[in-house]
Amino acid sequence: MDSRRRVPRTDLVLADPRLVATEGRLGRTVVKEAVAQAQRRVRQGEIAPEEVVDAAVAALPPYATRMRPVINMTGVLLHTNLGRAPLSPAAVAAAAAAAGSSDVEFDLATGARARRGRATLDALARAVPAAEDVHVVNNNAAALVLVATVLAAGREIVISRGELVEIGDGFRIPDLLVSTGARLCEVGTTNRTSYADYAAAVGPQTGFVLKVHPSNFRIEGFTGSVEVAALSDLGVPVVADIGSGLLAREPLLPGEPDAAGVLRAGADLVTASGDKLLGGPQAGLLLGRRDLVERCRRHPLARALRVDKLTLAALEATLRGPATPVHEALHADPAALGERADALAGRLAEAGIDARALPSEATVGGGGAPGVTLRSAAVSLPERFAVPLRTGEPPVVGRVEGGRLLLDLRTLPPGRDDDVVRAVLGADG
Repeated sequence: MDSRRRVPRTDLVLADPRLVATEGRLGRTVVKEAVAQAQRRVRQGEIAPEEVVDAAVAALPPYATRMRPVINMTGVLLHTNLGRAPLSPAAVAAAAAAAGSSDVEFDLATGARARRGRATLDALARAVPAAEDVHVVNNNAAALVLVATVLAAGREIVISRGELVEIGDGFRIPDLLVSTGARLCEVGTTNRTSYADYAAAVGPQTGFVLKVHPSNFRIEGFTGSVEVAALSDLGVPVVADIGSGLLAREPLLPGEPDAAGVLRAGADLVTASGDKLLGGPQAGLLLGRRDLVERCRRHPLARALRVDKLTLAALEATLRGPATPVHEALHADPAALGERADALAGRLAEAGIDARALPSEATVGGGGAPGVTLRSAAVSLPERFAVPLRTGEPPVVGRVEGGRLLLDLRTLPPGRDDDVVRAVLGADG
């Protein structure tokens, strides 16, 4: 009889002790998918019927999600396609602690309802004393939508034409703002906008003036713009979207605005991302005048934009805890990176692999610090390693330049060097 007709029954395969044990960790659906895949391989003549269990066990994923942890060696600190900021161990532990029942909106002392995420909001307020009040929503675009809805629905938002940016994947700030029912009053030109342009546009229909930091591009040459400090006397709220999530000044990124500095300069509200340079989970931060923040918090839309308990826990740990992986990568010593690259390349070369250490340039990414490069070091491999490394376990993602695969050390935590060596040796087969 054709062996392909002797496909073992699903229930018998699932009764194997190895699969029974795994079912408790991954769930029955995931295990059954692996079994079905192995059975298809029997029907296609790829394996024998008695190999189904072994094949199913080998095909089981390490997690119940198809999303896989990746080793980022692109040299882009905040790689949007790789999830931007990697969370600190403190933030991961905090999210795990909050995963079950938690006091996210409950006062254990009184047994009564409490302000949602109060500890996180307190941590954010302490991190930015210049803010009278703070609020958190699910991303920076949500923060901007909430502000536009509360302050300018049916009214005008005054914005420079040079700041009508696209924020990625086709989403554009103008479309986002208009979707709230606000009208845009564009002032100035693409390359130059003056105080007089803003002053002439502000009137009874103005909801607020919006300053958007062009964080993912630069305009050079004959340019001109107006700082927040100069706009604060126009008689309407000034909202600054700083994007990248810096809460305080970063000397390594002098051109990147920070929330504290922009508020001190006169902004009434600041919006920012939590998963960029702050190094936390995806979140939208809203900081500034108490009355305006409270209006946003009490608006019905705020309920639809609120964050869950895992985000609140991870954000609090990011604000209160040790330095984040993003901070560590940003401040990595180029000389130390070079030494690590030399050591990695040497170990691989001893194994017969064409590996070389060379200087590299890393970037912030995530729409932050455009044009700024960070001295780094990389291990250069033949381009043929790119696909097997990306599809291996764990996946290692670098960048291809000049026909070589570069594995940049600035985005690799020091404790992962051995993992990379094993991954490259495995991909060499």
